[in-house]
Amino acid sequence: MSAPLWTLIGLPLGAGALLAVAGRPADRAAPLLAVGVSVATLGLAITASLQHPAVEAPLMEGLPFRIAVDGLSGVLVVTVTAVTLAVLLFSMAEFGAHDARARFFGLMLLFSGSMLVTVTATTLPVLLMSWEVMGATSWALIGYWWREPERTAAAGTAFLTTRAADLGLYLAAGAALAAGPGPLTLDGLAYSDEPWLSFVTAGLLIAAFGKSAQLPFSFWLSRAMQGPSPVSALLHSAAMVVAGAYLLLRTGPLLDASGWGADAAAWVGAATAVVLGVVAVAQTDLKQLLAASTCAQIGFMVLAAGVGATTGGVLQLMAHAAAKSLLFLVAGAWLTAWGTQQLPELRGAARAHRTVGVLCTVGALSLAGLPPLSLWAAKDVLLAVPLEDSPRLYATGLAAAVLSAVYSVKVLRFVWDFGRDRTGQRITDGRPVPRGTVAPLTLLALACIALTPAAFPPVRDALGRYLGTQGQPSPVIWEFALSGALALAASAVAWRRGARLVPLPGPLKAETANWFGLERAAHLLLVSPTLRIARAAAALDDHVLDRALLASARGTLVLARWTNRFVEGAVDGAVEGVATASRRLGSWARRPQTGQLHHYLAQAVAAFSVVAVVLVLVR
Repeated sequence: MSAPLWTLIGLPLGAGALLAVAGRPADRAAPLLAVGVSVATLGLAITASLQHPAVEAPLMEGLPFRIAVDGLSGVLVVTVTAVTLAVLLFSMAEFGAHDARARFFGLMLLFSGSMLVTVTATTLPVLLMSWEVMGATSWALIGYWWREPERTAAAGTAFLTTRAADLGLYLAAGAALAAGPGPLTLDGLAYSDEPWLSFVTAGLLIAAFGKSAQLPFSFWLSRAMQGPSPVSALLHSAAMVVAGAYLLLRTGPLLDASGWGADAAAWVGAATAVVLGVVAVAQTDLKQLLAASTCAQIGFMVLAAGVGATTGGVLQLMAHAAAKSLLFLVAGAWLTAWGTQQLPELRGAARAHRTVGVLCTVGALSLAGLPPLSLWAAKDVLLAVPLEDSPRLYATGLAAAVLSAVYSVKVLRFVWDFGRDRTGQRITDGRPVPRGTVAPLTLLALACIALTPAAFPPVRDALGRYLGTQGQPSPVIWEFALSGALALAASAVAWRRGARLVPLPGPLKAETANWFGLERAAHLLLVSPTLRIARAAAALDDHVLDRALLASARGTLVLARWTNRFVEGAVDGAVEGVATASRRLGSWARRPQTGQLHHYLAQAVAAFSVVAVVLVLVR
């Protein structure tokens, strides 16, 4: 039972490390090797999801290395490996012989392997290790074109933002250790005592919000769009950004036990879904629109974790992974073909290559929540839980779903438009997309359709039993009808208005398109003060502490010279005086020692005489 699980994580990690180290000599073989490894990993993931294996190995004293596959992680390992395979198939056509393919495919496999360890980890130490590797490889992938400073700066922003939030995991681990000894299992965190329980909860929430690009950390995902489109398709649809939402779904009992963590997660997720939905509506850059929509859609998953809608959250995760990876790959294909990702310059792009246009339409309509595609039904399963307990959360979720329809149809309105490109010429069929990209796009589009039955009985009931979440509220017919009708109405308005979609004043519209200045706010509130403190500390070190140390050193040298000149001379004179006196006393003491018996007898008589006189006088 343990061999498939060890192989599941070891195969992509080992092959990825081998390709990354091999470098350019392995460029020719890298794509086929990576795809072969992905096929094998997908087979192992399906096997593990059915068998639910668990393994343990020594790591540290009292903290073993434990990974396991259960219902929730079983869904994730299959989703991650399936999307990885589709993305790597697309990348075989996307990356030419001049690209560093061994490095790219090696990093992709390393990232996939670290993500698999993340979702199968059952203890905090293992989660921390895989979390770190995932962050490092995501930085390398976003900055894949490292010769371009703008891209490396974007990778640095994404890395530093997520790393700052990742400190929450260390806070959680420290608080869990303080709460009591043990292996720090994720399932056992809910049994910590206060105040450590609140610290563990806060740490996990911060780490999850940062990794899943929730408010206020969302801006890093905007910068991450500087990476290659296949990187966005994997990291920002089914892997890295869902890691935080998965962690919250996994630690649902902890959120409930804290008394406040569940509400915090639910409302942050709902707020992100609405605010970043508005940001997505305002975008004219296709990848920026998809990035903002990713934050919004992940917000639904975080909302699900907060209200305990695990089944709905998992359905949302799978459906979003299929739709968003499809759309990111389509954006990459059009960027390669036309050299732009600006929507006004992609007018009619879907007509130039109708197959890709149709596949894009499937993904966009699924993202819009239009029936009968998967995200439509998944959202209703998710929102059925807050409908019972918090109508305000339900209404907020419906509002975010309406925004999903608006920004998704906005994309279709441009790419199917009979418009002109930036040169003023109508787009024609003369700009083909890269060969070999249609097959993986088709697979992802079929997944958008095939996942719909999972939201309805009996498949939904079977999924609930698999996840161990039976008894959760289920949506009724009017909920499906309401969400579908709202999505259709919003889609009709978006299609009709087209580029005139956001009737906002110029400055407000610019702020919305600029992600409400979240990155600027982060620089103003965090980065700039930190740099000022660092500069002040450096100035204090250079001008105060350094000078004080130099002055102290100079004073020490002066004192040493004075000591050498005066004190040492006095000490040496005293020591020499003692030695001289000792020598004189010794010479005096040697004088009576003549070696002649009559001298010793005379000395004894004299001594006894003195003693006798003293005794007589004393008496």
